[in-house]
Amino acid sequence: MTQAQTRWPAPAKLNLFLHVTGRRADGYHELQTLFQLIDLCDTIAITVREDGQIERLAGPPGVAPEADLAVRAAQLLRQATGSPLGATLKVHKRIPLGGGLGGGSSDAATVLLALNELWDGKLSLPDLASLGLPLGADVPVFIKGSSALGEGIGERLTPVTLPPKWYTIICPGVGVSTREVFQSPELTRNSPVSTIRALLDTGGRNDCEDVVRARAPEVAEALDWLTQFSPARLTGTGSCVFAACESAADAERLAARVPDRWMSFVAQGLNMSPVHGLLSKGRRG
Repeated sequence: MTQAQTRWPAPAKLNLFLHVTGRRADGYHELQTLFQLIDLCDTIAITVREDGQIERLAGPPGVAPEADLAVRAAQLLRQATGSPLGATLKVHKRIPLGGGLGGGSSDAATVLLALNELWDGKLSLPDLASLGLPLGADVPVFIKGSSALGEGIGERLTPVTLPPKWYTIICPGVGVSTREVFQSPELTRNSPVSTIRALLDTGGRNDCEDVVRARAPEVAEALDWLTQFSPARLTGTGSCVFAACESAADAERLAARVPDRWMSFVAQGLNMSPVHGLLSKGRRG
């Protein structure tokens, strides 16, 4: 037997800045980054099953079900809670793959949040964040559900309320390997640790940008094009780049000028994840 299908949003994020402050003995990097949630969302359709099976009927092109973070998240939650229930998942993508927008991590977080409610798992947000961290360093910010300063490998989060902004986002259509960027000998790893106030006041930078520019000329070209009109920045290790705008109209006008060879989006900044909006109202879309 199955229950009715419910639909859940999985928002993207931007890294408004990304400072690499050190490298740990285990090879991971210490960071300071500002996560801005945005209203560009994937949608996860979930149907609870009573046979205990986890099945994905739709997902990202070229991503096998066993490699899909949404499926792996459901499996992890079932193991952690011992739930006898299962789920059928349909992952409808709008967030570009490999763009530094956190789509896969957000899908995983949404599945954890949704199934924790649908299965009556009773895990706390910190428990879910710890459970999801091995799936990706960005999973905890989507679990906690607010724009935040991220430290450590990005999992130590301090919620922040950011001023209203709209963003024009360009996807150059190339892949950038996060692993290769962080292993690059050219990467700066000694940015000084700063206070939240100082980071918000200065706006920071992205320490990965020079490395990505050198390795992905298409990203460098998109950054240079966008910088003609507004200060532009790389999100994460890319490949997407963005510029902040004061209004939706400004962002739309800028997006309309983006050359046809690139995909572009307009997105509004969010201070709270829409998943948490649904959970707080006790209902699903």
